[in-house]
Amino acid sequence: MKALLDDLRALEQMLEGGQIESGVRRVGAEQEMFLVDSNLGPAPVAEEVLARVNNARFVAEIARFNLEANLTPRLLGGRCFRRMEEELTEVIRLARDGARACGADVLLGGILPTLAMSDLGLENITPKPRYHELNRVIGELRGGSFSAYIKGRDELHIKHDNILLVSCSASFQIHLQVNPREFADRYNLAQLVAAPVLAAAVNSPLLFGRRLWQETRVALFQHSNDSRTNAQQSRGQPPRVGFGEGWLKDSVIELFRQQIARFRVIMTARPDEDPLAVLARGGVPSLSALRLHNGSIWPWNRACYGVSEGRPHLRIENRALPGGPTVLDEVANAAFFTGLMTALPGEYGDVSVRMAFDDAKANFFAAARYGLKAQLTWVDGKRYIAAALILDHLLPLAREGLRQSGVEGDDIERYLGTLEERVRSGQTGAQWMLQSLSAMGGEGTSDLRQRKLAAAILERQQGGDPVHRWAIIKAYGSEGWRQSHHTVGHLMSTDLFTVQPDDLVEMVARVMEWRDVRHVPVEDEEGHLVGIVSHRSLLRMLADGTPGGVEELVAVRQIMNPDPVSVAPTTPVSEAVELMRRRRIGSLPVVEDGRLVGIITVYDFLESTARLSAEKLDANGREAEAASELD
Repeated sequence: MKALLDDLRALEQMLEGGQIESGVRRVGAEQEMFLVDSNLGPAPVAEEVLARVNNARFVAEIARFNLEANLTPRLLGGRCFRRMEEELTEVIRLARDGARACGADVLLGGILPTLAMSDLGLENITPKPRYHELNRVIGELRGGSFSAYIKGRDELHIKHDNILLVSCSASFQIHLQVNPREFADRYNLAQLVAAPVLAAAVNSPLLFGRRLWQETRVALFQHSNDSRTNAQQSRGQPPRVGFGEGWLKDSVIELFRQQIARFRVIMTARPDEDPLAVLARGGVPSLSALRLHNGSIWPWNRACYGVSEGRPHLRIENRALPGGPTVLDEVANAAFFTGLMTALPGEYGDVSVRMAFDDAKANFFAAARYGLKAQLTWVDGKRYIAAALILDHLLPLAREGLRQSGVEGDDIERYLGTLEERVRSGQTGAQWMLQSLSAMGGEGTSDLRQRKLAAAILERQQGGDPVHRWAIIKAYGSEGWRQSHHTVGHLMSTDLFTVQPDDLVEMVARVMEWRDVRHVPVEDEEGHLVGIVSHRSLLRMLADGTPGGVEELVAVRQIMNPDPVSVAPTTPVSEAVELMRRRRIGSLPVVEDGRLVGIITVYDFLESTARLSAEKLDANGREAEAASELD
């Protein structure tokens, strides 16, 4: 804390003395990405990929299936966005080459559709002290498990024992260098435009198979890094991940003071210098304590201090935008944000007197929930649908902002034209995923649909067309079953009908009849598996002459098997089949961390076998047809 306060005093002196670089605009970015295996699931090979790539731009992320690349900051103007696109393409190629050498690939996205809770064990945390300490400290501060409750089209309520929920999200973070004297006004503008820029960029509608927000990352990241106790939450203490609590009035110092006062230090390192002594001898301090503390707080727009080529500077980091769908889409989002940040000071002036901060905050979360269909309250109280605000008002301003910054005209059209077409079509990455899932229907398992979705994303990314030109996945097809039947989690049903021990057996019988099922799991109020009722047990009860049959007031606990054989989602299918054969049972409840997450039956195996056989026969038929053509 002493080092942190010294750093803040040093920054105050630098601002008063005019030592922070001014009159220069630079734009940069960070690209987060997922590593995926041949089955499109997460591939925990980041350390191996980093060793093969051996490039200083790449760094590890919190999970072993994440990577990050830091792009070169460039002066705003000319071909800066074209150079950004070229560098992004280069770093993804380098990462992909390294990943393929490890049997993996690189996928850009806000949330990887194929992620499962079983991927979030501590064995997948990157083996660096920072991440283990972050997991330990935030867990201790919370005083309990990590949890998230998100409601969209579907509903998700999860608890987890470590911080790796945060690894489910990947972003494309934009950095814009600003002058110190204008920092407060520009930061307020970044808060203002966060909603419409996000509305046009949404790309994360799915988490663990649930259809949630258009940009579910926003809700997930806030929950997964929440260090507040119940008492702090009840008092309205803001979280470490958030939008902020009000307009900035004076300078960046005000923002750093709020963060130091609000959030305790959770990670420390030995100070590498006395910043005030460095200033006294004419040097430039690194402010390492301030930067370390700042790195443990995650507002959607973050203030950053840095030193480049011996000159200290200030940046605004937009952290809200998701990775993907393509490199071109990402750079289009960056150009839109940057153009607005350049044009709006002259157009709006001081936004803090023209709009309530609560409206800007509500706009941001509305954009995350509803994307281009969000209703936004804009300056002077005007209300717009996000798409109309972007097309009718903001895109012309962004174009003018980039033109004033000296960006080449054809590049302005390449990137803002791409964003305009996306908004006019209404096909964001999120919308494409949801429409594709709907078109696939309910055939097959949820796991297979998610893998098909991930495979299509990967294929289209490598093709390079922006997302508004992607065709909706319409055919379900049988391809992919060979890659999606290795573990129980890939085949199990998660749409369960369960009962509790004190429920009536009559209800179980009716459920079996209505739903055409032969096994009903029994769980307690906490979701723990405590038994199973089979069709056979009902028949046995009738055979034993129970008075009144199933209409008698008999409780489930009287006939259930209280010690059912169960498996984990990661259990190989071959083991599950052998277990069912050996124990002569027709179903296996699937349990993870003591809680029921699914059930797999002999019929699931039969369906899988039938599809694999059909796929093989089809492949043999195509081979025979090809051979006859050659003859």
